[in-house]
Amino acid sequence: MYLKTRLLVYFAQLKKPLKKTIGRIDKADFPELDLFDVAVKVDTGAYTSSIHCKNVKVEAGILKCNFLDKEHPAYDGKEFSFKDYKLKKVKSSNGIVQTRYMIQTTVRLFSENHTIQLTLSDREEMKFPVLLGRKFLNKKFIVDTGLTNLSFKQQTKK
Repeated sequence: MYLKTRLLVYFAQLKKPLKKTIGRIDKADFPELDLFDVAVKVDTGAYTSSIHCKNVKVEAGILKCNFLDKEHPAYDGKEFSFKDYKLKKVKSSNGIVQTRYMIQTTVRLFSENHTIQLTLSDREEMKFPVLLGRKFLNKKFIVDTGLTNLSFKQQTKK
């Protein structure tokens, strides 16, 4: 009986889709936001994912903002509007709680589209405009901190 149970567990695990390995940094596309080859930092210490934006405002119930800033090569000054958004409390690494706007969009990694929730944050002082947190990474990726740009390298080979 024990062997039969172990075999059933083993075969059930084989049917699960394999997680892709992602490195500590990469480049991703956000097609709904017209952003391509954006540098992302994979952060297993962060629960939520975040994207750099400026000029965040709500007018008549519509969230408006600009992604990235003039120093970024992908910046085009385009203002984006979102009818569907939420407010989310986020605790930073230094323990300070902030209330941020959160949107849902699509991110493309390893030639696959994934739904992602992003909090909007001024990351101007940060090296990477996008942070991928555990909520997004969970059940999709295994993180190998010794590797970089795996998705981007796969994309450029094609």
